[in-house]
Amino acid sequence: MVFALVALVVLALLGAVHRYVWRRFVGDTTAPGSRLRRAGTVAAFVLPLLSVGAMTSGRVGAPFWLQQVLAWPGFLWLACLLYLTLALLVGEVVRPVLLRILARRDAARAGAESGTPAGTPAETSGTPTEVPGESRPRTEELVTSGSAGVSAPSDAVTRTASHASGSEAEPETEPMAEPAASTSAPAPTPHPSRRLFVSRVVGGAAAAAGLATVGYGAYGVLRGPSVRRITVPLAKLPRAAHGFRIAVVSDIHIGPILGRAHTRRIVDTINATSPDLVAVVGDLVDGSVADLGSAAEPLAALRARHGSYFVTGNHEYFSGAEQWVDHVRELGLVPLENARVEIAGFDLAGVNDIAGETEGQGPDFGSALGDRDRGRAAVLMAHQPVVIHDAVEHGVDLQLSGHTHGGQLWPGNLLAELANPTVAGLERYGDTQLFVSRGAGAWGPPVRVGAPSDITVVELASRQA
Repeated sequence: MVFALVALVVLALLGAVHRYVWRRFVGDTTAPGSRLRRAGTVAAFVLPLLSVGAMTSGRVGAPFWLQQVLAWPGFLWLACLLYLTLALLVGEVVRPVLLRILARRDAARAGAESGTPAGTPAETSGTPTEVPGESRPRTEELVTSGSAGVSAPSDAVTRTASHASGSEAEPETEPMAEPAASTSAPAPTPHPSRRLFVSRVVGGAAAAAGLATVGYGAYGVLRGPSVRRITVPLAKLPRAAHGFRIAVVSDIHIGPILGRAHTRRIVDTINATSPDLVAVVGDLVDGSVADLGSAAEPLAALRARHGSYFVTGNHEYFSGAEQWVDHVRELGLVPLENARVEIAGFDLAGVNDIAGETEGQGPDFGSALGDRDRGRAAVLMAHQPVVIHDAVEHGVDLQLSGHTHGGQLWPGNLLAELANPTVAGLERYGDTQLFVSRGAGAWGPPVRVGAPSDITVVELASRQA
């Protein structure tokens, strides 16, 4: 019931956003019945259907080729929708400003063509202008007519003659000036062509900004992760282990979009750092071993003096965690399922992801850390940062995590901060330090904005050195 309600809310929101995007990009910029409007309307229906298909095809067991067909356009459109909408919202601020500027420009042109400066009241024809501080010159003189005490202008000879002949002239009246427009009158409706021009300018700018953002973000993912290096001092680390280097990689997300070539780029990048140990911290795949086993095979080429280790992430439990644990073991990685091993100078432990609790395979800190010698330094591999409090309780010195993608798509980092203690980087919680990787791949849209993918070489430093 709750899931159905959430699904309805999400669908309603998507429908409203698509309606808004259609209106600004299609309805406001194209003529009714035109080919462009028909094409835009069709796209407004097809693209969201592709997105829904991309998100659900893997879960419902669709053939892998169909998942690949739907994934590229469907997931990319979700990223485009986000940034096109954000750009249009900025355009809503710009739109009235442009309309006002164009209205003033048109008024100035109209005033120049009529010979009347824009913004000044029209002068009344035949009415002398009275200047403050000056006396008005006398232009009239009294003329005696048939009636005593009646005065008339001296230049009105014809009127005097008419009066003398017994006919009475009509009184002459001055034309009245046209009243000024009230400042409280409603603003005129923008000219249709002016409104169309502004809609096209704002829509074009929003499309360019949104699509350029998505294009740059996709390029960042497809070219592969960059390498970061940090040094983490550990009080219990012996002098002999000073400088020990762990290549931390998380959230590779091999799937319908990121396949074998993506895995090969990551392996080559890790091997180029010559690490002492490789830690693969969950969310390796988005799909089954049957579909993606060959795409993961380049992991067999990982090279590290003390080996490569793996813990599950939440996406492994959507994809058949047991099968993937067996497969990575065949590729030469060592799965740490609520277990630990002794490395030169410290303990390396790993716990299952909390998503495994639904299958009775959740994290077990007691099994991984309960009976160890707390005089030794401990490094814990745990996919999600939220287990940091358990790590503190069990005396872990350093926890290595992923899961957040650093937010992946700005402003997604704001949402990630609500659900995770640390979104990216190194922070301290009591005597435990937590490092969170932004990940080497991407989930959903193969796009990253404001959170570039990375592989981090964590160099352990002994305070006893």
